[in-house]
Amino acid sequence: MNFYGFISNLSQPTATIINVLLLALGFTMLAKGADWFVEGASGIAVKLKIPQIIIGLTIVAMGTSAPEAAVSISSALKGNADIAIGNVVGSNILNILIILGISAIITPLIIARSTQIIDIPVMISATVLLLLLGLDGSIGILDGIIFLAAFISYMIYLFLVARKKIEQPVSTGGEMSLVKSIVFTIIGLSVIIIGSNISIESATFLALKMGVSERFIGLTVVALGTSLPELFTSVTAAYKKNADIAIGNIVGSNIFNILFILGITSLLHTVPFVNKFRIDTIIAVGSALLLLLCCIIFKKLNRISGIIMLLSYVSYFIYLLYK
Repeated sequence: MNFYGFISNLSQPTATIINVLLLALGFTMLAKGADWFVEGASGIAVKLKIPQIIIGLTIVAMGTSAPEAAVSISSALKGNADIAIGNVVGSNILNILIILGISAIITPLIIARSTQIIDIPVMISATVLLLLLGLDGSIGILDGIIFLAAFISYMIYLFLVARKKIEQPVSTGGEMSLVKSIVFTIIGLSVIIIGSNISIESATFLALKMGVSERFIGLTVVALGTSLPELFTSVTAAYKKNADIAIGNIVGSNIFNILFILGITSLLHTVPFVNKFRIDTIIAVGSALLLLLCCIIFKKLNRISGIIMLLSYVSYFIYLLYK
């Protein structure tokens, strides 16, 4: 009998309290592990002189998306498809409406022209692609190959852009040695993996015991927990007037979540894409279009944009509660 099997045999109040505490522990490990991972990976990037916007779209984005990767892949392997899909779609919605909403309220964010005409449309296209490939009711191996091919193509584009840029990256903190950066990266990733396993087990247990659907848990609780790294990173970047990291982190994370995470997940295990997720994915597309629309109308993400985004998420959350 494993640890969670032992907990299941305890009285319901005791088991619930233990799982709530474990869920909090898991989220804490996810946040701290991602913090170490991003710090180490960013340190490596600085040493290799990678431009700042590329750091935001790749290393920081992938680092903060590591919790989504660990949770979604482990969920699919354990047969919890609602958590796997719900985590990615829910995180993408939350990343835009909550995290960028809060960031924009803290300080207006100027969005680079290249991000508006290339990166945000790529994010929208990836979300639409998920919707189209899921119309047959599942995300399978062929779909995974398409996702990964699109992801590799985008990475090649970013690599070519990086080669053309001359700007020196700006360090977001005290610079570490290359060895220390690598150690931080490895330790951070290890803590993320452990924290994700704790989170997914506890969230699933609580969903079943409380009578709440795994879809709701995946789209809200787990999505929020795995988005904590993005939240801390983007809000801190906004506070420090570093729009490239704040925006690049979210846009890059959302692209990574769909093309890479669901790509790998579907190669390992076919993931059912039930009808109810179509609505959530459409909302994810709408959130991305709202981001682009705010950029076009206001020329930046200002406080009005932030308020609109937060109110949009409140409406979505009420819809989830109602359903």
